[in-house]
This record gives sequence, structure tokens and C-alpha cells, in this order.
Amino acid sequence: GGAVYSPATTDYVFMVKDTSYMFVTGPDVVKAVTHEDVTQEELGGAITHTTKSGVADIGFETDVEALENLRMFLDFLPSSNKERPPKIPTDDPADRQEPSLDSLIPENPNESYDVKELITKILDENYFFELQPDYAKNIVIGYGRMEGSTVGIVANQPMALAGCLDIDASVKAARFIRFCDCFNIPIVMLVDVPGFLPGTQQEFGGLIRHGAKLLYAFAEATVPKVTVIIRKAYGGAYIVMGSKHLRGDVNYAWPSAEIAVMGSKGAVEIIFRGDLDDDKKIKERELEYQKQFANPFRVGTRGYIDDVIMPHNTRWRIIRSLRMLRNKKQDMPWKKHGNIPL
Repeated sequence: GGAVYSPATTDYVFMVKDTSYMFVTGPDVVKAVTHEDVTQEELGGAITHTTKSGVADIGFETDVEALENLRMFLDFLPSSNKERPPKIPTDDPADRQEPSLDSLIPENPNESYDVKELITKILDENYFFELQPDYAKNIVIGYGRMEGSTVGIVANQPMALAGCLDIDASVKAARFIRFCDCFNIPIVMLVDVPGFLPGTQQEFGGLIRHGAKLLYAFAEATVPKVTVIIRKAYGGAYIVMGSKHLRGDVNYAWPSAEIAVMGSKGAVEIIFRGDLDDDKKIKERELEYQKQFANPFRVGTRGYIDDVIMPHNTRWRIIRSLRMLRNKKQDMPWKKHGNIPL
């Protein structure tokens, strides 16, 4: 009932499978009003809330597992919003290189890879505490450490929906970014996004407003913000994923990065609409577009990225940037509160 709004207003919700339940109206009321037969577990169990509703962050198998993970989770967070996150001593060198990252990106731009491999390899001790792993899988969020200090990770996942942003992914990332900003946790964005997910279901569901939540959250955040563009960064999705245009502090790109309004095929079909009557000409124009824009150097000359970095140096370059931004202070114009597009 109404008591369910208590966990809903907290920052994070952990549940245990087969013993934890949340619902505004129980199965008996649902059956009486809508004539739907549904069990407690189906209506408001851990699996439902971690995969469909997104109300809960993680569902654990047992109480013991939940408590163990809760202890590890709390180690990442400061005691209050006036403190910095705790720093844990580490033997993992800040300048550690990862040669395997140089071959992470497939040669075929339409092939996927697991962004979690990149995340774990750049973090201290290769440890990543992922949140909401079963909800909106096309974006990955969670905590790790760099030089012993907590960082929040937001990364597109090419293995789900090709890494496109949709309604659920936008809301998931926006809420996480706002929490990091509340508690002085630097944000690291790893970008490989071909755009927002097209379709009537997304548009009718309010993708414009929900996507704006991510834009709003990142633009409003005053903590250190470091972005690395891994591969595709197209159009509006490029803008909202930690771009310079939203006050990203340091923006890097791998040599495989493509920063443009859209992919070469779509761009050619629009720019040369009506002028191309055979496949050979279309292919020539596509290759011309790729040569011009399918690399990070064009946008580099315009100041949209700070440097093109080699993948194996990613950890070291991010850490150097976080060191530089350690005492960052950014004052916002006074107002009672912002009006995020809820």
C-alpha cells in the first residue's frame, strides 16, 4: 500500500528473491478490480522490480548475500553529502596499461563487444559494482575505484539494442548521475551510442521528455566529469552522453571514435537525396563521408574533444584528469530548485 513509497523515495533499493515484495495494491485487490490472476512474486517480487519496473536496483538470492553486498556497496559512499567519498589504499598502479583494449573494438562497425570488459580493466583491482544489471541493459551504471577513490561509471552497452538510448536507459542513467552529483562522486562516461531508439512505442511513451532527463542531469552536475568516446557517438545521443556541449570537463576519444550527426549511410541518403540513382554512386559517397567524418580528428580541430588517446592508456589518462579536477568547484546561479522534466 502507501508504505511502498518509503523505499521508492530512498536512493537505492535492494531486494531478496522469493522473500521481498513491493506493490501498491496486492494480488487480491488486483483480481477483484481487474480480474487478473497474478501471484505476489509476479506482481511485485525481486525479479519483477529488477527487470521490468526498475524500482529495485539488485535482487539477491539470499539475505546473507544481500547483506554482504550492501557492506561492499556502502564502502563506495561518503557518510554525508558534505564529505568526499572514502579513499581506499590500493597497489594497482595508476599508469597500468591494458594492451588487450587495443583489440577490443571489432573491425566490423556493426559487431558488438562487451563494454563491461573495458570497465573492469580500467578500474582498481578490476572490481566493478554494477547497479540495475537486469534493467535497461543497453546502458551500464555502477561504482568502481581509481587510485583508491570512488568513481561512478556510465557506459553504453553495444550488446543490448546496439547501445541505443531509450526511455528506460535515459531514466536509469539520469537518476544515477544525479546521485553521484549529490554525493561528490566523479562521473566517468564511456560512449558508444548510435542514437536514440526509433519507433512509435518510444515516441508515444515520451522519449523526448525522458531523454531530456539525462541531458538535464549531466548538464546540472558540478562534480568532475570525464568522457571517453569509444566508437560511435551520433546526433542527440552524442550530446547527452557527456559531451563538451553539456560542460563535460575532459573529453577523450579512441582512434576508432566516430562523432557525427548520423552514420554514413543515413547521412548520404539525406544529403544527396534524389541525386544518387545507383548503388555504386551511393557507395562512393559513403566512403567519402567516412573518410571525412568517421574519425575523431575532425571534431578535435573544433575543440569538441581534448585528445585522441590509445585504448591501452585509457586508465592512466582518466586518472590524470581526475587528479586535475580533484578540487573542482563550480557555483550555479541561485534558485529554489531546478525543474527537471519528470
